[in-house]
Amino acid sequence: MKPKKLLVLDALNQFIRAYIVDPSLSSNGQPIGGLKGFLKITNRLVREMSPDRIIICWDGQGGSQKRKSVNKGYKEGRKPIRLNRTIRNLSENEETANKIWQQTRLFEYLNEMPMIQLVSDGVEADDVISYVVNHRVHQGWQKIIVSSDKDFIQLLDRETVLYRPIQKEVLNKNRVVEKFGIHPRNFALARAIVGDKSDNLSGVGRVGLATVAKRLPFLSEERDCSIKEVVEYCEAVENKVGAHTNIVEGETIIRENYKLMQLYAPSISIQQKQHINDIFKNFKPLLNKTGVRKMMIQDGIGEISLVDLFQNFKRNISDHNAKK
Repeated sequence: MKPKKLLVLDALNQFIRAYIVDPSLSSNGQPIGGLKGFLKITNRLVREMSPDRIIICWDGQGGSQKRKSVNKGYKEGRKPIRLNRTIRNLSENEETANKIWQQTRLFEYLNEMPMIQLVSDGVEADDVISYVVNHRVHQGWQKIIVSSDKDFIQLLDRETVLYRPIQKEVLNKNRVVEKFGIHPRNFALARAIVGDKSDNLSGVGRVGLATVAKRLPFLSEERDCSIKEVVEYCEAVENKVGAHTNIVEGETIIRENYKLMQLYAPSISIQQKQHINDIFKNFKPLLNKTGVRKMMIQDGIGEISLVDLFQNFKRNISDHNAKK
């Protein structure tokens, strides 16, 4: 018997991708690529993967307060997301307002579909996704995380894979070791050494993932290596090179980065976990197809096929009702 399949979308990651690259305009000339593109991407994913459940995870208002308490500069200095094209008669403020409207409207669309949307104030989607894929109700399922974010590599195991749509690649734990020379169980540690410019986190300096894999070959092993083990290895290794010295001298940086990057213990409160548990327990898949089509007409989206999405929803609703 085939295991059930769970599709988990890093919502903002996919929305921003669609927002930037999809040039679609509504019937009144307003940008609508984020909304339309997200629906098209989701329809294609469902056609290719035929999931039994879809969970959409959003970043909560304010991001991760816990991580910012560790490092005030966390994710600071990011440039505002802008369209890669100019829309006539649309000021910068109007463009920002349009982006917010598209994101809000997308949330409303998805609420009319039999999928679960999760968002908690002060919590990043990364932590929610970690909690979701490791949740007891999904044990034994095949879990597919959809995101271009490398942070999720650390979550890969025999049940969980990462689909990176921009790169058009599927990463499982074995492919990660082949590609990076680092096992997913040690990927957060490796990235803590390297740092992450997109999150404004400096690494130890002049050390990339390839160097980490070369100078710390034991990180490819299927076991949990510790920062202490890495530092002691770098102190004792013969034929020491600059990377080893930098890692030893940068131990404090590595420890702080690891606190911010690791998802093995997601930064979610007991109350927020209970809220997610209740959603899973009480979830009833419902599809308001008429409502979705009315919204598309109101928003001037135009022709867009969601046939694969609706067919998948019909099957999932039928399976759910058969279990009653």
